[in-house]
Amino acid sequence: MNETQQSKEEKIKNFDPDGVGNTRANIFGLPFSVEESDVVIIPVPWDVTVSNIDGTSNGPENVFNQSSQIDLYDEFTSEPWKAGIAMEEIPSNILRRNQNLRPMAQKYIQWLEKQEVEADDEELTAIRNEINKACEDLVENIRHRSGEYLQKDKLLVILGGDHSTPLGLIKALAEKHKDFGILQIDAHADLRPAYEGFSHSHASIMHNAMQLPQISTFVQVGLRDFCPQEIAVIKENPKRMKPFFSRDIHRRLFEGQTWQTICQEIIEQLPKKVYISFDIDGLDPAWCPSTGTPVPGGLSYNQVLYLFEELARSGRTIIGFDLVETGSGQLDGIIACRLLYKTIAIMLKSNGKLQ
Repeated sequence: MNETQQSKEEKIKNFDPDGVGNTRANIFGLPFSVEESDVVIIPVPWDVTVSNIDGTSNGPENVFNQSSQIDLYDEFTSEPWKAGIAMEEIPSNILRRNQNLRPMAQKYIQWLEKQEVEADDEELTAIRNEINKACEDLVENIRHRSGEYLQKDKLLVILGGDHSTPLGLIKALAEKHKDFGILQIDAHADLRPAYEGFSHSHASIMHNAMQLPQISTFVQVGLRDFCPQEIAVIKENPKRMKPFFSRDIHRRLFEGQTWQTICQEIIEQLPKKVYISFDIDGLDPAWCPSTGTPVPGGLSYNQVLYLFEELARSGRTIIGFDLVETGSGQLDGIIACRLLYKTIAIMLKSNGKLQ
């Protein structure tokens, strides 16, 4: 009997978690199909609107290629792989559209940065409109696909791609859940409305998510690069926006407070159901050197995982998450694939999916 004919239980029984990682299998070298997995990863190779370093459209492929090197035992959850974890194939149509539109976006952004008043406004307006339409199409595509998976009780992960990519999943979750919060790990607040004229800019994801009334709370951790307009939004929405700025976090640590204490304060701001939006640039750039918009400072790998573990221990349910802005570098892929696996494990545990 070949692997495709085996049941999920037979695959678990026959799989060797101590063996060499199978690069021809699904993500993490696992034998599961999307249909039989409890966790489905949706890869979104998209970075059309990035304003600094492009290449995060290669993030899903980079993470996948590094993932078979992972050892599958997890200290917090034991053997989460047995729940079934699978990634969709990287969609070639989205990747092609990204490759076609990115040079157009670069031309438009360069025009803005250089303030070239002699540029052809009609041409550039057409570029902006085409990109905005493509981004709308992408959001709707992911919302629809996510909705179908949620009807089958799958736990979903968006693997970007830039930070604009999770909005479709967030919208689908808002159709299923009446109240939830977002725990955002990020160097940036991402509260700019239509940054650079792009309605779905990577810098506008939380502004767009704020339009969904089902999201009661935004807890933003690691912020250290933001504009006055974003600070104004935070101050004008004190009941909804709960920022934990990087400088404040590190000052408290330097003065003797524990990360455990800070994590408990973060978690106390969140409702029962939580979506995690994890921009890898929330980490110190040493952990993600080729991310799109690196910023000095930030959290460590272990600080983030400790926060997520404490979130699960608090009894809250992680209803989904994204991991975005992973660059093309080998180290970035090595670190991101481990964050992906361990965050999936924590999500499974918070949903009672592990024994």
